[in-house]
Amino acid sequence: MGYETALAAYSKFDFTDGGRTYPVYRRGSGPAVIIMHEMPGLHPLVVRFADRVVEAGMTALCPSFFGTPGKPAGRAYALTTALGVLCMRREFFVWRGDRSSPVVDWLRALSRHAHADCGGKGVGAVGMCFTGNFALAMMTDPSVVAPVLSQPSLPITRNKASREAEIGMSPNEIACVRDRMKAEDLTVMGLRFKSDVLVPDARFETYRREFGDRFEAIELEDEDAKPAFIPPHSVLTLHLKEEGPSKAAEQRVLQFFRERTGAA
Repeated sequence: MGYETALAAYSKFDFTDGGRTYPVYRRGSGPAVIIMHEMPGLHPLVVRFADRVVEAGMTALCPSFFGTPGKPAGRAYALTTALGVLCMRREFFVWRGDRSSPVVDWLRALSRHAHADCGGKGVGAVGMCFTGNFALAMMTDPSVVAPVLSQPSLPITRNKASREAEIGMSPNEIACVRDRMKAEDLTVMGLRFKSDVLVPDARFETYRREFGDRFEAIELEDEDAKPAFIPPHSVLTLHLKEEGPSKAAEQRVLQFFRERTGAA
């Protein structure tokens, strides 16, 4: 179908670590930002956000974990991809929230590679939805200095209130990140729509409890969302308006990356 035309401005390479290989799309110059796509894949609105990272003076690195790169998001496509990932993929911990997913080790390795190649003070990382909590877990590697959690939706709660407060990290990982924040004066950003059932209030309360004022939360109202085929959820892509609070959230994320990575 020629879906990769949406990524025509990007070069592509395969990155391997720990027996796992994923394609990575790259564009730009300056310090690196790793952009982890949401469900159902690396769709054009994720690429649009990556383009804006490039325009802000940084290198965008976009791994493709599932789905068809460049294919537009839609209800049927999202459903079939989600079912495949939930049933077949073992590199993602979907239901348990007491440790990070195995794929995070691969992401840490990519971050080290990107920092060595692109320079700067360190690497930025943004996870979206299914990958939302990965950016914070990546921070156990010294190369990551600017994590952004956009609608972090794992673990899926399956109507179990006990899981709503879990954030997909082990106690040791949380302690490591907290120590780095204090020692290096670092922070983390979290974005969500307040009504989003996939990102419970209790999850953001855990971030606040564990990281205090080093957790910067941006929580939006439904009226701040652009209409899409799902209820308000995707802050930086499907539901991003080009004006108002959601646009301000996007601009704050870009500013955060520039400041922390040294692109500013």
